[in-house]
Amino acid sequence: QVQLVESGGGLVQAGDSLRLSCGISERTEKRVVGWFRQAPEKDREFVAGISWNGVNKEYADSVKGRFTISRDNAKKTVYLQMDSLKPEDTAVYYCAAGAYYSDYVAREARNPYNDWGQGTQVTVSS
Repeated sequence: QVQLVESGGGLVQAGDSLRLSCGISERTEKRVVGWFRQAPEKDREFVAGISWNGVNKEYADSVKGRFTISRDNAKKTVYLQMDSLKPEDTAVYYCAAGAYYSDYVAREARNPYNDWGQGTQVTVSS
């Protein structure tokens, strides 16, 4: 059974940093992993994604230069370092596992992202 568990969310002030972690099961470490977020009354949107081997990384324009995605397959964890946080970054953040052994990082919150974590809340106050 594929499992993903997010952690690291919290309440911070604008300009602060947070690091989210996505713990992944043994099968998931071979897959593309994406971070998505969903604010109240908004659609779930792509934030960042990383290929199975960590070579390719993609970012939404809204977070480029502020967020960094990385993975440590030995630790079965994907990280999202979030710096210079803004109030508009407030959302529930989800990690999702996508295609196996792929260098292509999809940006849509649908297939091949078929396995999702439960989410972690990030709140940025102004």
